[in-house]
Amino acid sequence: MTIQFKPLHPLFAAEASGIDISRPLTPEQVRAIEAGMDRYGVLVFRGQPLDQDQQIRYAQCFGPLDLGLRKIKGGPHRFKYNELADISNVKADGEVAGRDHAKIVNNLANQLWHSDSSFQRPRAKYSMLSAVVVPPEGGETEYADLRAAHDALPPARQRELTKLTAKHYALHSRLLLGDTGYTDAQRDGIPPAYWPLIQTDVRSGRRALYVGVHACEIVGMTVPEGRMLLLDLLEHATQRAFVYQHHWQVGDLLLWDNRSVQHAVIPDVDKGERIMHRVTIEGDAPR
Repeated sequence: MTIQFKPLHPLFAAEASGIDISRPLTPEQVRAIEAGMDRYGVLVFRGQPLDQDQQIRYAQCFGPLDLGLRKIKGGPHRFKYNELADISNVKADGEVAGRDHAKIVNNLANQLWHSDSSFQRPRAKYSMLSAVVVPPEGGETEYADLRAAHDALPPARQRELTKLTAKHYALHSRLLLGDTGYTDAQRDGIPPAYWPLIQTDVRSGRRALYVGVHACEIVGMTVPEGRMLLLDLLEHATQRAFVYQHHWQVGDLLLWDNRSVQHAVIPDVDKGERIMHRVTIEGDAPR
């Protein structure tokens, strides 16, 4: 069977079927998935649970893998691959974490709108999240189409923003939430990355408004002025017309393009165990 795409939103996001991603992919299948990502930004694969080896093998089809914040945070890890991120409320010993545990603080940061690893070079291309255990309530993930957000800006505003560059810092979202217990070495572990606010995807040619919580300053502006602009643009980019909300089922795998969409998690604190496995693929520079 050839891969098929069923749109899930008027602007972006689609359910992909007709392919078994637990098996090694052919070059033709990889190209078909990448074409789907260029069009939809988010692809949903239903009923395809992956073990650790299968998810890593699938991710490697699309490029080198990224360690993200593990480069500076480290700590106990439950998986055989450092590239496999433990997006859960479960500690390394398998017990559900308390509300004051570092994992819960990390999960709270995921409730803020962001693109994975926008704070580093190379930034993230795709992320893939596999649902192992889902809570009975809450924990949905929302995605906002940054391409649609760009297209909805007035032309004069687009031209103005094209001249601007934003600074993205790895720990900005954590510091914002009061998670300040980092050494100087950790704070400096990933130097800030600078990205244009308006950028063109090298494959699809579409423009996107590249904002999110990791963006903390605008080059050439005072910090307050730059942050007010970033907050205004983030509010614009996440209006409901641009958002797809995914209701998780065990065995779902979502693949999304961090250069085209951003995401945020709906709270599920105290709603039950939640275990997700995420892999992030390194990307390329924008035009």
